[in-house]
Amino acid sequence: MSIAQAIFEALESLNGNKMRSGLTVLGIVIGVAAVIAMLAVGNGAQASITGSISSIGTNLLFVFSGSMGGGPPGAETGRSGNNDRPLTLSDAEAIADPFAAPSVELVAPAIQGSGLMTFSGETTSTSISGVTPTYFTVRNMELAEGELINEEHLLGRMSVVVLGPDTAVNLFGHADGVVGETVRIEGQPFRVIGVLVPQGGGAFGSEDDSAYIPFTTAQARLIKRATREEVDVIFVQATSADTVPSASEEISNIIRTRHRTPIGYDDFTVFTQQDFLSTFETITGVLTIFLGGIAGISLLVGGIGIMNIMLVSVTERTREIGLRKALGARKRDILLQFLTESSLLSLIGGIIGIMFGWFIAFVVGRVAIATGNNFVPIVGTDAIILSTSFSAIIGLFFGIYPASRAANLEPVEALRYE
Repeated sequence: MSIAQAIFEALESLNGNKMRSGLTVLGIVIGVAAVIAMLAVGNGAQASITGSISSIGTNLLFVFSGSMGGGPPGAETGRSGNNDRPLTLSDAEAIADPFAAPSVELVAPAIQGSGLMTFSGETTSTSISGVTPTYFTVRNMELAEGELINEEHLLGRMSVVVLGPDTAVNLFGHADGVVGETVRIEGQPFRVIGVLVPQGGGAFGSEDDSAYIPFTTAQARLIKRATREEVDVIFVQATSADTVPSASEEISNIIRTRHRTPIGYDDFTVFTQQDFLSTFETITGVLTIFLGGIAGISLLVGGIGIMNIMLVSVTERTREIGLRKALGARKRDILLQFLTESSLLSLIGGIIGIMFGWFIAFVVGRVAIATGNNFVPIVGTDAIILSTSFSAIIGLFFGIYPASRAANLEPVEALRYE
């Protein structure tokens, strides 16, 4: 029996039991569609998160107080350690020295906290950062309207604030035309001087739900620290993406010298943007595999359905198999016939499942856009190849036993079967 003849007979047999064949195909359709949709959602989430982080800049470094590793014997570790010195403005100034750190372009120390903001009866809780004028350049932030914090605001400890777009919407109901309004932060009045362009999520959560005030104002009135010199984080912009490793080494050497830390122990941590990207890519990659694995279970169930239907088909067609063998059909012809039927069921289900999975991903993307989320599911060729290959393998695997059972029937016993 040729392949073409086996396909023709398989189609004829499947057409004779349309309802049963349709329900069997449905199991594969659901499995393939689920795999493609889940992988598309996972890939879209990864692209959205990494894209948002990358938009901040690939030459950005973060310097935190406290060691992420263990210290020498007898030394305390972490931010709360007794031997740890906090980061200070003097540290930031030392890092900004072009002779000590030639790979560093800009430095922006910041202190961070949170507080309640109110305007005309509306209240929202948001993150509040005390920043210097270089902060917005280092973080690659752009103005939608108004002006940014400048040296005059810093020196005068002025009560001014730059709002993220989400914070503006929460307070005013819109993000435009709010410059000049007065809001209250923890009960203290601040004049809105600018609103930022939306940036989406970042390494520290949403950059859009934030408020920025002059560093000196935050020190004096809102965010208290043990000393006036202490800062929470130092943002550093390297001269280019290629100089990030050398900038990281220069920063580490400067702070080690200033803090006089023991050999082999740092009371600070330097993160690069690539560190955050790698971490988030690992997390979203595991999530994507997890989602795909769950969806793959439905493919397995669909394969069991194929085997069940093929076993029923073998039982119903026992006399037909006996007659074919009596007329000269070989064992491999019967095997080929039933394997072709199971493979066709799987193939048809896989093709329909691809289209259905793409449609589900498209709908999810439209819903995300309608709700204001920057999220687009990505249907990759790898997902299509993986799901269709897996469905084809399942069709063959679960069709082998029924096909083998049919091929091993004795002609005489098969003809006697009632």
